[in-house]
Amino acid sequence: MSKDQKFRLVSDFEPKGDQPAAIKSLVKGINDGVKHQTLLGATGTGKTFTIANMVQQLQRPTLVLAHNKTLAAQLCSEFQAFFPDNAISYFVSYYDYYQPEAYMPASDTYIEKDASINDEINKYRHAATHNLLSRKDVLIVASVSCIYGLGNVADYEALAIKLERGQPMQRDKFLRQLTDIQYTRSGLDFKPSQFHVLGDTVEVYQPGDDTVIRFEMPFDEIETIQEVDSFTGELIAELQEITIFPAAHNVTTKEKIEQAIAGIKRDMEIQEKVLFDMGHLAKAERIRTRTEYDMEMLLETGYCSGIENYMRYLNNNDKSDLPPSTLLDYFPDDFLMFIDESHISVPQVGGMYEGNRSRKNTLIEYGFRLPSAQDNRPLKFTEFEDRLGQVVYVSATPKKYEYEHTEKKHIVEQIIRPTGLLDPVVTVKPKENQIDDITREINETLARGERVLVTTLTKKSAEQLDEYLRDEGFNVRYLHSDIETMERIEILRLLRLGEIDIVVGINLLREGLDLPEVSYIAILDADKQGFLRSRDALIQIIGRSARNVNGHVTMYADKETDAMKQAMEETARRREIQHAYNIKHGITPETIRKSVLDMSEDHKKLELRRPKRDHQKIPKDEKKRLIVEMEKQMEIASKNYEFEKAADLRDEIEVLKREI
Repeated sequence: MSKDQKFRLVSDFEPKGDQPAAIKSLVKGINDGVKHQTLLGATGTGKTFTIANMVQQLQRPTLVLAHNKTLAAQLCSEFQAFFPDNAISYFVSYYDYYQPEAYMPASDTYIEKDASINDEINKYRHAATHNLLSRKDVLIVASVSCIYGLGNVADYEALAIKLERGQPMQRDKFLRQLTDIQYTRSGLDFKPSQFHVLGDTVEVYQPGDDTVIRFEMPFDEIETIQEVDSFTGELIAELQEITIFPAAHNVTTKEKIEQAIAGIKRDMEIQEKVLFDMGHLAKAERIRTRTEYDMEMLLETGYCSGIENYMRYLNNNDKSDLPPSTLLDYFPDDFLMFIDESHISVPQVGGMYEGNRSRKNTLIEYGFRLPSAQDNRPLKFTEFEDRLGQVVYVSATPKKYEYEHTEKKHIVEQIIRPTGLLDPVVTVKPKENQIDDITREINETLARGERVLVTTLTKKSAEQLDEYLRDEGFNVRYLHSDIETMERIEILRLLRLGEIDIVVGINLLREGLDLPEVSYIAILDADKQGFLRSRDALIQIIGRSARNVNGHVTMYADKETDAMKQAMEETARRREIQHAYNIKHGITPETIRKSVLDMSEDHKKLELRRPKRDHQKIPKDEKKRLIVEMEKQMEIASKNYEFEKAADLRDEIEVLKREI
């Protein structure tokens, strides 16, 4: 792909309603150098499409910050559809499970860091950094994970191996270079971050790619560079040049490690003496033992568990509390940033630092870590602000921060929906007999082929309602915080497809969920005071049914709170503006029609583009490796209820086994 590739928006639609004016105003603001702008967009007005049009017009690398993985996945799928030929990446925490290192003095309990890494998400993260350093048409959708340490970008880029055809290169020297940047030699199962050697042929499987790069280097020269299928080895493309990026983000040189050891040893001895002089002999011994082991691992392998706690020394920084290198440092200076659902995302960024600091202080105090461990942290909010270029806050309910940082003339309102849809009708009903009323509304909604959301205030009430609706024969799912990210995404996908009719939840049905099939929302305990029933929270919940022409919301309450009144007044104000626009332009409202996308749609497209395997061309040993890999894929497909895919894999495995 050319480094000068341009963003090219692909859509069957043109901007409508308030979108053209919003795009024009925001683009002008960016071109005029305005640092802070706000897109105050009602739910369902096409804010993502507005952003996509801005990206195409401005042609700058772009970061879209979302406040959770589910919303980030949804946005990523939408941008992949808008920009199928460009580099759209997904950057969130790659932990399926994460237990941070901690010490609890009260019970004298030390908890080792324990984590389970999602390989697919890790691939997306590497693809994001690869793209940022190799092309300009890059849009990354990220969670708050983007403000956590990611290793030194200068080292990461400097250690990348740039290769081209005709370049002198000894095979063994190349293998040493790969090992230095954390690649390992493959066994039977060829995985990302590994290399495979057969004579003068070296294959490299980069962690951010779906394909393998094959180098033929007879006579100490790179004769060919080929992109090949990672399973069959079939040729996809002949390449003139390629850059092999490190297999890990926390990567550094042997020279830097040797220099770092001196600093680590110095601070270890200082900290040991401090603890010893205070009479904490066990703590003093602990810090020496643990640190010496880490130094030994660094010297032997170039890596140790918890290497991120030593980045101060590896980056040759003598000062403490320097900001970590994060994904933001991989972007060029002129990048664009959109903070989606900014009323949540901005406070979330601000809250990350303090929680991390208190845990680290305990580890340092009790001799488990050197003071340098405090450098392994998320950005402070002021540091985050310092790294922002030009930013657009995107929200239906902006907060004080957005208003304080955005001049009034740069707050752009987007109320009119391209489809002519009005904000939902909102009614208030008493709590008495509310379950019977909800059941009646559900039956009427399902009879129209539409879906239902019910939001409660407590886990107990959600569970009870879920159980009741199941007993009544409804196809319902309870969406709660214990459900993992990928399963949550799948539940919402099944709701859209009609395989689930009702979703019951607490605080999981608010910002960003794009569910045009949902026409009825029931809000229980709407009159309770608290952040879940504030003006802004109620407006956000109401907005979940704003993508359907039959959208309506019932608040169940025994009294009308100020928050309820304000939310209904704002909804009515928007309905009036929208209705007047429709009358003036002769528009008949219609439900948003939107295909059901998968967050890994890009990966599936790549799979579909691969040529069908010709088994006759596959060597016997390669078939054995292929069978192992395909059996794993079959198991994963089965667990994900992708039974057709699993059956196809099973059939292909049987064919391969017969041919061995």
